[in-house]
Amino acid sequence: MADTLFTLVFVLAAPFWFLMIVLPRWRWTVTIMKSPLIALPAAACYVILLVPQFGTVLTAVSRPDIEAVSALLATPEGAALGWAHFIAFDLFVGAWEYRDSRRRGVHPLVMAPILLVTILLAPLGFVLYLAVRAVWPRSRTEAAG
Repeated sequence: MADTLFTLVFVLAAPFWFLMIVLPRWRWTVTIMKSPLIALPAAACYVILLVPQFGTVLTAVSRPDIEAVSALLATPEGAALGWAHFIAFDLFVGAWEYRDSRRRGVHPLVMAPILLVTILLAPLGFVLYLAVRAVWPRSRTEAAG
């Protein structure tokens, strides 16, 4: 089951990334990306993987120890669980970047590489977006509010 969910979780998230990067101004993309629920399928995969491993995971995260976390992630179930966690939260962060960049008027050609980095190395993509956000002129709507 871990193998299947490992593969499925990215398949469930990939269409949203495609829309944000390739078709960012398409009206359906704009409508779909308004929902915070887009990360729910990936989060559901995480929960399915978590339930049978709950005790092990809780022990590893309640008193973080590199040995315990390493042991957990070294198993197929732990790797799939970590992957589902990454995918769900990467998508959540990427969707926030997308929505926030649209409100601020950041050009899609600026956002495409940032979103790509967010898929691959989410914390770095997040930092890059925060840097762009800090220097990008505020939109008229935001400045007025």
